[in-house]
Amino acid sequence: MALALLCHPTGHHNAGWLHPSTQAGASTDIDWYRSTAQLAERGLFDLFFIADTPAARTSNLEAYSRYPLFMNVFEPVTLLSALAGATQHIGLGGTVSTSFTEPYNVARMFASLDHLSRGRAAWNVVTSANDFAARNFGLDKLPPHARRYDRAREFVDLVGKLWDSWEDDAFVRDRTAGLTFDPAKQHVVDHKGEFFTLHGALNIERPPQGHPVIIQAGASDTGKELAAETAEVVFASDATLEAARRFYDDLKGRMPKFGREPEALKVLAGKPVLIADSQGEAEDMYQTLQHLIHPVVGRMRLGMDLETDLSDLPLDEPIPEDRIPRNSNFHKAYFDKIVEMIRSEGLTLRQLYLRYERGNQTLRGTATQVADHLEEWFTAGVADGFMVTPSLMPQGLERFVDGVVPELQRRGLFRTAYTGRTLRENLGLKRPPNRHVAPAPAMAAAK
Repeated sequence: MALALLCHPTGHHNAGWLHPSTQAGASTDIDWYRSTAQLAERGLFDLFFIADTPAARTSNLEAYSRYPLFMNVFEPVTLLSALAGATQHIGLGGTVSTSFTEPYNVARMFASLDHLSRGRAAWNVVTSANDFAARNFGLDKLPPHARRYDRAREFVDLVGKLWDSWEDDAFVRDRTAGLTFDPAKQHVVDHKGEFFTLHGALNIERPPQGHPVIIQAGASDTGKELAAETAEVVFASDATLEAARRFYDDLKGRMPKFGREPEALKVLAGKPVLIADSQGEAEDMYQTLQHLIHPVVGRMRLGMDLETDLSDLPLDEPIPEDRIPRNSNFHKAYFDKIVEMIRSEGLTLRQLYLRYERGNQTLRGTATQVADHLEEWFTAGVADGFMVTPSLMPQGLERFVDGVVPELQRRGLFRTAYTGRTLRENLGLKRPPNRHVAPAPAMAAAK
């Protein structure tokens, strides 16, 4: 199985920063990130991943001051570039939005990161899902969901073309001939589309991986279409094995119409984990964290994913049906989950925020119990691996590396050493050929 770490500086749990085991200032401490990436590499993880949005929250600051989501964080490509020199094997992935930058910038940044890391870069393609970001770039609100994905499709296509604007052996550096590169091996991108006009070539040679690995996490029908066409790693967030199977089969079943084999995409199921010496201790730790959630934070988190203001509603009464928006424009999977909980369980607002988790429910138990769960999902064929999100950091990662990883290795489910040189090789993904170079002719069969 493949393993990735979604690195939140104080942990996945929104009250984790209040726990004494975490470092309050970790989000801007490069030494913390270095040691954490090295710990994940010691655990032989495939990928160290940084989520991001290009915005601070500028309203409801009372809530965000108690839940500092993206309020004081490094820009991900800058951070990952610094980590490239502190690690040797682990992949380095980060989020950059297609809604608020240009294809040339993204192609250049991730090509540079791939060279800096000698082939370990990955780009998480997102369209962004909050209006705080929109307002930083001249918009009052995000464009509609479908339009964002139309732009993203053209964006990703252009980035790939730019990565192919030089052939692999274009830079000959022939001092005898006085030739730095072979002019015949540059391929200018000449594009005029609905969203972008571009004429040029990348000013850095083709990345070591050919293309850095493309990550996506869209759960909507539009998102799954884009992923089936372009993604190589997809983060999934289903809470049950049956739902995970439906997502996995649906996503991989869409790939053939784009001329892609199912093996060209790895689905990593998101798994929040809280590991202790006993299941009872893990449950106690979880409940302690849950009751550290301030009511203003609980109300805000629900409202953020339900895409409505809940600040005037009483905590100990159910959310009225007429307060539920008709549809979602941000995170459809999270929106649908909350609506389902409201309608099927009749929970009060307080009960709802204490029960609701973005995506999967936290795995709470011993290292062996966590390994049992991962084995069940992996062998059932509903995931190619897992995106691990410890509730507390770095404690949760330490317990996973020292407890879960050896157990998975003992069962023959996880590597005992890195075998590849690049992220693609470790994930079992093929290096994409340059679209301008004809494949070598097949050798004639021996007679």
